[in-house]
Amino acid sequence: MLFVSYEFLGFLLLVFLLYYLIPRKFQWQLLLAASYVFYFLADPRYLFYILLTTISTWGIGVLIDNRFRTRKEYLAAHKAELSKEERKAYKQRTKEGQWRLLLTCLLFNLGILAILKYTNFTIANINGLLHFFGRGSQLSPVNIVLPLGISFYTFQSLGYIIDVYRGTAQAERNFFRFALFVSFFPQLIQGPISRWNDLSASLYEEHAFDWQTVSFGLQRILWGYFKKMVIADRMLTAVNTIIRNSDQYQGAYVFAGMLFYALELYADFTGGIDITIGIAQVMGIRVTENFHRPYFSKSIKEYWRRWHITMGTWFTDYIFYPISVCKPMLKFSKFSRAHFGEAIGKRMPVYLSSFAVWFATGIWHGASWNFIVWGLGNWVVIMISQELEPLYTRFHHRFPGLGSKRVYQGFQVIRTILLMSCLRMFDCYRDVPLTFRMFGTMVTAGNWAVLWNGSLLRLGLTGADFLVLAAGFVLLLTVSLIQRSGSVREKIGAKPFWLRFILWYALFLATLLLGAYGAGYDSSQFIYNQF
Repeated sequence: MLFVSYEFLGFLLLVFLLYYLIPRKFQWQLLLAASYVFYFLADPRYLFYILLTTISTWGIGVLIDNRFRTRKEYLAAHKAELSKEERKAYKQRTKEGQWRLLLTCLLFNLGILAILKYTNFTIANINGLLHFFGRGSQLSPVNIVLPLGISFYTFQSLGYIIDVYRGTAQAERNFFRFALFVSFFPQLIQGPISRWNDLSASLYEEHAFDWQTVSFGLQRILWGYFKKMVIADRMLTAVNTIIRNSDQYQGAYVFAGMLFYALELYADFTGGIDITIGIAQVMGIRVTENFHRPYFSKSIKEYWRRWHITMGTWFTDYIFYPISVCKPMLKFSKFSRAHFGEAIGKRMPVYLSSFAVWFATGIWHGASWNFIVWGLGNWVVIMISQELEPLYTRFHHRFPGLGSKRVYQGFQVIRTILLMSCLRMFDCYRDVPLTFRMFGTMVTAGNWAVLWNGSLLRLGLTGADFLVLAAGFVLLLTVSLIQRSGSVREKIGAKPFWLRFILWYALFLATLLLGAYGAGYDSSQFIYNQF
């Protein structure tokens, strides 16, 4: 049941009505039932895997929390008779037991993810090696069902169990409440990746009907559908034409395609997140924002602080920091300082931890080498930029007023968009050698006239379609500029009723009349559903 389907809209309307008609103390139980119905309708086989993750994470979370309670009670009861060393030894023993429980949960759930998502990728690479060494035998791929949103709910669950182990979150004792946290249907298929302390604060509360909250949520949903159906799905036609016909569309077409994809991906992903956050807001539930005007970023590093924020903070908190300060890394850093000098030694933890983060980010996006190369490409650009920071500093000292000038800031923004668009070509073509070859044609083809001689009108889109896309782009840009000084919905909400009605009704009509529904378009699932 796709977000862009009549079935989902009907399902959503029913959930909204029941949510505010039933006694408020049963609201979270309704959401749990709705989430499992949603997942069941996607494919009944998916339920087995999400239940495995839910049961294992909940049970081990309770066991870890019990160790905290037992330790606290034991130390309080024997405070007078235990020496400092005995208390320390006891804490260490219980901590080791908690670590074993955590490790069991991590290996079990990452094992499920690895088997379901990466088995055939592993088999394909083994077959490639067998072929390289002249072996005739080949392993057959396995027919595996990949559950919807498994990467999202697995990471959300593991973030919870790590927080419980660290003592920054208290384990949920009610299994069904925890099951809702894992399966909450609006964010199940494309995030955000919520933290327990953030989402649980409002997920289980009793919510009375509040018209402003509901209307703001519905407005956010409408804005998301506009971005998805009017912009993203329309742009998808031209992007697919260029990508799927790489022998015909090269050079300037590749350049146009990567910029088209930048617009499509932004409208698709942020549109989906808008729908998710809007659905939650209608029911009074607060979901973490996942984007902060990423295309205004002046560097790749800043871009990743603004794009898919919950994923970036997850990898930072649960991979980068633990690796960079673990004992083996500290020993290696000390070894590097002694043998390679202070400058290299102090950089090694950052380099290696960042490498692990970006490798994991790539492989998380998909079981394919193109995603791995894409992730490591981001790592290379960020590391080079970091190494050049002293040069940037000297440059800005030499020209102190340049950084505040709009022209230079605009250059930085355009540079970042182009860099990210080039890296995303690995996502577009999904084949590493082909991506490099197509990138090379932008230098060798010399057909830049196609950008203005009308050739782009032969990509499946008419002149009217490009006018709609241009208007949509201007609207996106305008909204982003206005957002710099506060919420657009709140600004509109302060206007007279007649103006509010005209603006939102116009957006509704634009979505209804200009959405990409018919032949030649693909009113499809959101791009991040595949992850």
